Amino acid sequence: MRTELQRLEREERPRVIQAIAEAREHGDISENAEFEAAKERQGLVEGKINDLHSKLGQCEIVEVSEGSVDRVIFGSTVDLEDLDTGEEARYRLVGPYEADLAQGTISVTSPIGQALIGKEAGDDVRVKTPGGVKNLEILDIDYAAQS
Repeated sequence: MRTELQRLEREERPRVIQAIAEAREHGDISENAEFEAAKERQGLVEGKINDLHSKLGQCEIVEVSEGSVDRVIFGSTVDLEDLDTGEEARYRLVGPYEADLAQGTISVTSPIGQALIGKEAGDDVRVKTPGGVKNLEILDIDYAAQS
């Protein structure tokens, strides 16, 4: 989130301000489509910046020592087996704004994340997801600091 905020503040905001200035140079701004588009873009960029500032202001750092943990907690990496298909997957539990299934991270507030919290290796978990019911076994739990 910090990277996106910096990009918006250092690159997008100046780009939009420049676009507004260039559009003003074209004369009457009351019927200037370029000016209107640039002002709309400015509103979107400023909205995103404010949203990210708000989210970062509410974040809390959670400290956990590295190593093996007995139960699934925020930040844990969990190896799972789908008991219906035999497929195995590895996920790290993160906050809702960091979740990206393609990167192997799931939100602790997602149905699977909520079902895993507090469970131990060897536990079977039944989860209702938007795609249907999943029967999972927790194969391993680890916690390693992420950079």
